[in-house]
Amino acid sequence: MPRVIVALAFVSALCLGGVPAGAQSWRPPSDAERCPSRWGAGDERGAANLMTPALVLRAARLIRTGEVIELGHPLFEGMPFYGDRIFSQQLKRTAWPPASNNRGSNEEIVTTELGQVGTQIDGFSHQSIGNSLYNCVKMDEVATRTGFTSLGIEKAGALFTRGVLIDVAALRGVEMLGDRYEITARDLQEALARQRLTLETGDAVIVYTGFGRLWGKENVRYYRTQPGLGVEATEWLVRQNPMIVGSDTCCVEVNPNPDPTLSSPVHQILLAANGIYMIESLKLDELAAKGIHEFAFIVQPLKLQGATGSSVAPVAVR
Repeated sequence: MPRVIVALAFVSALCLGGVPAGAQSWRPPSDAERCPSRWGAGDERGAANLMTPALVLRAARLIRTGEVIELGHPLFEGMPFYGDRIFSQQLKRTAWPPASNNRGSNEEIVTTELGQVGTQIDGFSHQSIGNSLYNCVKMDEVATRTGFTSLGIEKAGALFTRGVLIDVAALRGVEMLGDRYEITARDLQEALARQRLTLETGDAVIVYTGFGRLWGKENVRYYRTQPGLGVEATEWLVRQNPMIVGSDTCCVEVNPNPDPTLSSPVHQILLAANGIYMIESLKLDELAAKGIHEFAFIVQPLKLQGATGSSVAPVAVR
């Protein structure tokens, strides 16, 4: 049984220390509790190590029709952004060199934050617990002006595994979960039972909330508050030993957290404590509409050396 780090979570029956009654509190694990990683003190790939040839072949056997479904949103200036992130694309002047074949050539200049816009995969240098990143790499020792010298997204490599869509919106009989809906472990378990599926080691676990329908249409609302995984649901997922956890929301986790003293604890649980990749803002409407819950999942981050993440265009193949 692999070691997984879930730290301390509990459901409070009383309002203690500013935590609302019924809210779930959490404390980050110490370095001693979570390090070294189960893949060794020098590991930089985390759950990507689960991608064995046998796991890839298992995922490939799910391909029966050859249908390819794109799971990434287009990158454009009108997409939603967090904070001061931007995306600007400008065409360069057309080149028309004097040649007998009359060839024209076009290019563009893109100004953006390629690691953290659009459909994106979060790497292990993206979030920390204090000064400690995944595997207790000290942030102030590896952060430079031009990127991280350890735990850059280029270490993830191409990922090919079984994908499982957990449709929580369908379970609850709605097109879209409420803006602050906290997904629980029971939600995940009931949705999986409804779909007659179980999770397996190395899966890409993809949670459908329906919130992606706001993408490019209600951008302010898309980033203001989101339904998503709570701490308890995330810790249950960690025990299922996934490679990736993703969703159609910007943050994967419920935002704001029901405990107002916490800031994005799911990111810390998955990335920093357990080395599990996150993919945010997936385009899942086609999978959900077609009732496709199991498929081969393929994603390749850009080889951005020392970057915290990468814009991606994953695909599901069935």
